[in-house]
Amino acid sequence: MTVIGLMSGTSCDAVDAAAARLTRRGDTLHLTPLGMVSEPYDDRLRRDLAAALPPGRTTLADVCRLDTRIGQSFARLAARADRELCGGRADLVASHGQTVYHWADAGRVHGTLQIGEPAWIAEATGLPVVSGFRTRDVAAGGQGAPLVSLVDCMLLRGRPGTPAALNLGGIANATVLTPAGTRAAFDTGPGNALLDAAARALTDGRLDHDADGRLAARGTVHRPLLDRLLADPYYGLPVPRTTGRELFHAGYLRAALDATGPLPAPDVLATLTRLTARTVADALRPYGVSEVLASGGGTRNPALMAALGRELGPAVRLRTSQEALGLPEAAKEAYAFAVLGYLTLHGLPGTLPECTGAAGPRVLGSLTPGRAPLHLPTAHGAPAAPPRTLTVEAPRARPAG
Repeated sequence: MTVIGLMSGTSCDAVDAAAARLTRRGDTLHLTPLGMVSEPYDDRLRRDLAAALPPGRTTLADVCRLDTRIGQSFARLAARADRELCGGRADLVASHGQTVYHWADAGRVHGTLQIGEPAWIAEATGLPVVSGFRTRDVAAGGQGAPLVSLVDCMLLRGRPGTPAALNLGGIANATVLTPAGTRAAFDTGPGNALLDAAARALTDGRLDHDADGRLAARGTVHRPLLDRLLADPYYGLPVPRTTGRELFHAGYLRAALDATGPLPAPDVLATLTRLTARTVADALRPYGVSEVLASGGGTRNPALMAALGRELGPAVRLRTSQEALGLPEAAKEAYAFAVLGYLTLHGLPGTLPECTGAAGPRVLGSLTPGRAPLHLPTAHGAPAAPPRTLTVEAPRARPAG
């Protein structure tokens, strides 16, 4: 089966589409990456989305417009991915949508909202679409994040020591698998969210991120600001725990800077880089992690990766998902949702209760039919349990000529 995974993370700046050929043999699901395409949101959509996100105020009319325009952006990219990566032969689209609110309070998640109407995707591609993955886990008492923990554990199974998968998106999240089989997943705290907010605020909007960590590399960590940020109660919550831009946004940073006084932009970026690295390392340290496989936009920031390596220490091997697994860092989350869509279509659960806190495993998402009649696996034809292991296979080379 060929599945297109669509993802837009907490950075809220672009849509990624990754296509995969998925084949199950026994307890192993084999994933052959077919490639990735990405398109930024247009400037107006990005501005309108940023204005609507917390702590901004919005209206239902704005939500409707954003839901439609984001759905149309996802639809255009899905059609392009089918055409360019799959030769027009994709079977399914799995759309994460755009998270606009994650209702978390005192360690409990009450609701979550991802927009980007899937009907636009189904109409543009003619393919069935699985969407709305997070809500079922929340309804079952889970955190709804990190939702890729099952896929991470499938990827980590069989690796030596205590490996961890780390995604450095707007919010950083990690999954850990111990030799005894214990599994844990959680949001560690801000990944790029505060770094991006600082870059925009301190350059009067000229920059939307600290490209290659150049500003941070010129700065010095400001200890009072770092200590104030590290004192946030979020870092003391038990796992599983989740957070988002509802907490770590520009206003949060502005309040911290108001309390510590004005600082040069490089020092602020250096301090926030250390914050992300420190909170990731602190969250992983109790598990005795021996290897960290990193993905997400933060892997393109040398200053952040260097700080993370120092905080983890020499005993922990830090590698990217491309180096360790053959999954490109920028596309790993989109590939993970392609796998979750595959599981949903086959009636298989996509969650691990110990990783999200849900009452039990749940089949995730809602299914929007495409143009063709919808054929679901029958009770006798569908496997009874999800695969235990996910193996990435290199695509076959095309014959010359």
